[in-house]
Amino acid sequence: MQHLSRRAFAALGLAAGLALAATTAIAQAPEDLKKKGEINVGLLVDFPPYGTTNAQNQPDGYDADVARLLGKDWGVKVNLVPVTGPNRIPFLLTNKVDLLVASLAITPERAKQVQFSKPYSAATIVLYGPKKAAIKGPADLKPLKIGVARASTQDVALTQIAPQGTEIRRFDDDASAMQALIAGQVDAIGCSTTVAAQINKRQPDTFEPKFVLKQQEMAVAMRPGQDALLKAVNDFVAKNTANGELNKLYRKWLETDLPKMQ
Repeated sequence: MQHLSRRAFAALGLAAGLALAATTAIAQAPEDLKKKGEINVGLLVDFPPYGTTNAQNQPDGYDADVARLLGKDWGVKVNLVPVTGPNRIPFLLTNKVDLLVASLAITPERAKQVQFSKPYSAATIVLYGPKKAAIKGPADLKPLKIGVARASTQDVALTQIAPQGTEIRRFDDDASAMQALIAGQVDAIGCSTTVAAQINKRQPDTFEPKFVLKQQEMAVAMRPGQDALLKAVNDFVAKNTANGELNKLYRKWLETDLPKMQ
């Protein structure tokens, strides 16, 4: 019984420590970061082309370039800190990073934990098919064979809107769905604009986006209550959207224009 009590106390101590870390998240203003002269930015390195690593095994990709552009605008050094999908928000809330530029899609659940900026990026999923095909909306899919990567975002989105009777062919991955489209085994596919750009490289002027299945907007995340920091990040996003700098970076990595966002 005494042994169990000690373990229980240890567990309680750990829980209390985690709770304290969450409640003592440091609120920073842009002036604090500029005075410090550097900013720690968390980003994914396993989500190309948004987050990846270069030949020197250093963080790279669209998100890394956006973080570097932010540092340039603010005149501070940027320390890129690799994070994973599950630990992104905990890294932010426990002060391991100052901001997340980590392909974090805006959702109501996440907005309860972090503060989101205006979106700086988006992943757009489209219905992609031959230019000559008259596909204007979901109602036109019924007599067609549509390919998707199994259990992907596009699979879920397509299944939700396809009329009953639509033949949905599910492949192991995007590459297989792409090959099926090029080979004429399906009439169209659901895919990201990144995959669509790859298809256009292989078969120029043959296919086109027909309509958008889903768009996930991504934003810079910071700790709650950082109103001055939020304004500064929003100003950065607005400025670099208007002057085309974000679009240049998006085209560099995704070979398509930055989607229009709210």
